[in-house]
Amino acid sequence: MNWSKSMLFASAAVLALSAAAAHAENMPKRIGYVTNYATHEWYQNVIKGMQSRAKELGIELEVQDANLDVAKEVSAAEDFMAKGVDVLIITPVNEEGVVPLLRQAKSNNVPVVLEGNPVKGMTTMVAICDYDTGYTAGVEAGKYAKEKLEGKVMNVGLPLLSATVLRSQGFMDGLKTIIPDAVMVHDLDGGGNPDRALEVSSAALAKNADINIIYGINDSSSLGGLQAWKAAGKSQDGLLTVGTGGEGLAFINAMQNEPSYRIEAAMFPEKEGYTAIDAAVKLFNGEEVPEHIVSPTAPMNGDDWKKFYDYDGTTRKIKWDAVNALQPPEKCMKTSADLKK
Repeated sequence: MNWSKSMLFASAAVLALSAAAAHAENMPKRIGYVTNYATHEWYQNVIKGMQSRAKELGIELEVQDANLDVAKEVSAAEDFMAKGVDVLIITPVNEEGVVPLLRQAKSNNVPVVLEGNPVKGMTTMVAICDYDTGYTAGVEAGKYAKEKLEGKVMNVGLPLLSATVLRSQGFMDGLKTIIPDAVMVHDLDGGGNPDRALEVSSAALAKNADINIIYGINDSSSLGGLQAWKAAGKSQDGLLTVGTGGEGLAFINAMQNEPSYRIEAAMFPEKEGYTAIDAAVKLFNGEEVPEHIVSPTAPMNGDDWKKFYDYDGTTRKIKWDAVNALQPPEKCMKTSADLKK
């Protein structure tokens, strides 16, 4: 190698190292994440995605769990700010309770990224398009059911959050594009957890079991509804169960073992967590970000989940190339603002 080429390569190496150093200097040192319910599979995998990305970037990530308690969420966020974290990421327990917290963070010059649900006064949120996710699942359900079922739906919903209300609305609207006479027989508040979903679904089926589609706004809801159906001694022949989330192992086991559980609106929590860290870095550097950073989703039919996950019977591993290839919509069909019109 001649001298000029050596100098060229050396100069390139120095520039690369300088760029890397400059990049490192612009990284937040510490990010605090307050999750609303850390025992839930969805949030466990959101955290895994955050940890993976934070480790890549050399960022210290600390997680605190609000355990569905707004007061605990506020306290945890205040604790993070007192410790001097560079950026906060928050999954709201409920939307109203976080509003004062956003004002407090702004006064302390701490950027905040929201995960999952919008809050008045937010800078940015990383979330799926909830209505679109429900809508595409409804379309897939219609395609599956149109020759076999009448489209009588038990919606195991969650009216507390605008995101989950949008999923239920989207599902019915999508279903009706294929089965125009589809009706919602039961519109339930399953609380987003399996015990509550089982309880309200059992009570509803005891009054009127003339349904043939169970839709759940998350996997706990759909599985709770299905468990109620089975507990009532009913056959899964002539039943379609549709889940939302792809939160952990539960939906994979259901799609492998439950005859009626054929469709899953997958939301890829690992990807959402990964993207939230990237959003935090952008805010730390004062970059402009959209109010809603859309995380991708995809309807899964049957064994489609194998395109996106490896599963050895005890753990699952995301196939990043397949998930990163998904293109989220540039704009959601409907948002929480549409619910207020």
